[in-house]
Amino acid sequence: MLLSEFDYDLPERLIAQFPPEQRGNSRLLHVEGDRLSDLRFPDLIGLLAPGDLLVMNDTRVIKARLYGRKASGGAIEALVERVLDDHHALAHVRASKSPKPGTRLLFADRWEAEMVERQGELFLLRFLGDRDVYAILDDAGKLPLPPYIERAAGGDDESRYQTVYARERGAVAAPTAGLHFTDEILAAIRARGIGTATVTLHVGAGTFQPVRVDNIDEHKMHSERFEIPVETVDAIAACHAAGGRVVAVGTTSMRALEAAAQDGALRAGRGETDIFITPGYRFRVVDRLLTNFHLPKSTLLMLVSAFAGTDTLRAAYRHAVEQEYRFFSYGDAMLLEKETRA
Repeated sequence: MLLSEFDYDLPERLIAQFPPEQRGNSRLLHVEGDRLSDLRFPDLIGLLAPGDLLVMNDTRVIKARLYGRKASGGAIEALVERVLDDHHALAHVRASKSPKPGTRLLFADRWEAEMVERQGELFLLRFLGDRDVYAILDDAGKLPLPPYIERAAGGDDESRYQTVYARERGAVAAPTAGLHFTDEILAAIRARGIGTATVTLHVGAGTFQPVRVDNIDEHKMHSERFEIPVETVDAIAACHAAGGRVVAVGTTSMRALEAAAQDGALRAGRGETDIFITPGYRFRVVDRLLTNFHLPKSTLLMLVSAFAGTDTLRAAYRHAVEQEYRFFSYGDAMLLEKETRA
């Protein structure tokens, strides 16, 4: 398939620059084939049935962006992509000249690191001193808002660009479909007999990287870490055995689940995935998908098109633009039904 098949026109004013005033008060577009229903997010509770299971990504966004200077005095910006251990991290680095191995970097005038080596597009950094990487990020790091949010992160973003159930630190971007949930909405869901379970997929900055090839089969997908608990595998099996539906909260939950079921059976454990889901993919685990609206020509738009059907998604996005839904990370949500195939 061609990249141009996943393009659409989006007025810039529809890109949400701030979260809704109240968490959980977003709009919800329910997409059932040709039927489109304009709802509010709390209406999701009524769209679920007792015995269904929500699977959520419990990753926690870290303060991954660091500002500093090289020993030579040149300004530098680092976006930590992955913490490897107490003193090592892989990072994207922006500077007038890329640092060479052995270059000392000083962040926030107090935390020193050494550039060890290049690993593809990433730089291996060794942080010096007694403090571990997470402690340094907590002290000097900034929340890494997506590139289409044209402002610096503020105090509200530290809570609003984080799900209420975030637990496992390691992401540099939020699993944004989960941002709509409040503790009260989750309590109402559970009170109705709807189960919840978690997976962990640490979202990387690669999620924002554009596809640079015309033939999408030639695209190289970025890799992300994930973990599927035994309890989640058991909950999914019990849900399906009882006739319930598994609802992935976000494309990150979807990717983790489908990556762990590539041999046909969902398995617990940890791993890395560069799974690239495009139209024609056969879904093994998920029955419904709760998601936000995605960037034109993005791999995530390809994933949701694979799930609900390309023509269905095109119509839904046209409708969303016409009805002025809010798009992307701080935008509104969609509930997608899986396309039925002959």
